Amino acid sequence: MEGSDSAVCTIFQRLAAAYGPQDWWPARDPFEMMAGALLTQRTAWRNAERAIASLRRAGALSPEVLAVLPPPALEALVRPAGTFRVKAARLRVLAQWYIDAGGRGSLMRRPTVELRAELLGLPGIGPETADDILVYVFARPVFVVDTYARRIFSRFGSAGKEESYEQLSAAVAGALGRDAAVLGEFHALLVEHGKRHCRATPRCTGCPLEARCRTAALRPKNDAGVRTET
Repeated sequence: MEGSDSAVCTIFQRLAAAYGPQDWWPARDPFEMMAGALLTQRTAWRNAERAIASLRRAGALSPEVLAVLPPPALEALVRPAGTFRVKAARLRVLAQWYIDAGGRGSLMRRPTVELRAELLGLPGIGPETADDILVYVFARPVFVVDTYARRIFSRFGSAGKEESYEQLSAAVAGALGRDAAVLGEFHALLVEHGKRHCRATPRCTGCPLEARCRTAALRPKNDAGVRTET
C-alpha cells in the first residue's frame, strides 16, 4: 500500500472532520451484530435492517431461538435480506456455533487468530464478515477491507488492485495503531463516505478528499475552472 501511513491518516482525519463519530455497529447486543454482519452480505444495509427488525418482532433474534426455529419460519423472517434460504441456513449454523462455544464471554477469551479461524470455518463467512465480527463484537484490532475501502484507497492513490485483503488490512492496522475502536471507526467512516461520494460513479462535488483524489483530478473543468461531474 503506497505511502500507507500518511495516506491512511489523511483519509481518516478528513473523513472524521467531515462526518463526525459514526458509533458503529448499529445493533442492540453482540449477537445481533453478528447476525447483521451475515445478513448484510450482498445486499444493502437497509434490507438487512428490515430482516433484523422482522426477527426482533418475532422474538427470534437470539442464538437459542435461531438454532431451533424451523427453516421455513426463519426463511420467511429473513426474506427482506435476499438469498433468504442460504442466509437462514447460515444463521442457524452461526447460532449453534455461538451456543456450543459458550457465548461471547467464552469466545472473548480465545486468541484472535484462533477465533478468526473458527469464524472462517463457518458457512458463508469470509474475511470481510469475520473481521466485521472480530472488530465490532469482540473488540479485536483488525481492519475490515470492504468494497468501499478498496475503492477509496485506489482512487486516493494509496492502494493498487493487486494488493490482497490481508495486505491492505495489515497496512491500515499498522498505520492507525492496533486499536479496535479506531479501526472500527475508520471502517464506518469509509462506508459513510462511500455512500455519499465515492460510489461506483463518484460524486466528487463536496467530497472531503477531493483535493488529494486522483479520480477527481481527472474530471474536466468548466469555463469557471470548476471541475464538473461526469
